[in-house]
Amino acid sequence: MGVSGNEQEKGFEGTALDLPFNRRSNLKSATNDDHFTNLLAHIKSSKTPAVINYGASWCRVCSQILPAFCKLSNNFPKLTFIYADIDECPETTQHIRYTPTFQFYRDGERVDEMYGTGEERLHDRLWLHS
Repeated sequence: MGVSGNEQEKGFEGTALDLPFNRRSNLKSATNDDHFTNLLAHIKSSKTPAVINYGASWCRVCSQILPAFCKLSNNFPKLTFIYADIDECPETTQHIRYTPTFQFYRDGERVDEMYGTGEERLHDRLWLHS
């Protein structure tokens, strides 16, 4: 997908990272506030277990954990994985103070939160909430 004029790539494409392929269709990227609001509403109404990764394209630590987040989405097919860039979703992510922040949802409610990186740490939390 090319970028022309003032258009900027959003979501995963905006990170400029070589990310692992998701085979399960359970990995989504919020491209703006409206899209993120819709994804969050779906999580809450469907009561699907989910994890949201709040990050930023300029955040070096976020860039380190995002490939692992994408890879792990293949290992936990019952979880919905969402990536939300705080700069692309400024209104709906204004409560986020640290990046990366991971929030875990079960039965439509936020049940856990994790700050920072660590693939093994993230894997353990995903296992706990799947």
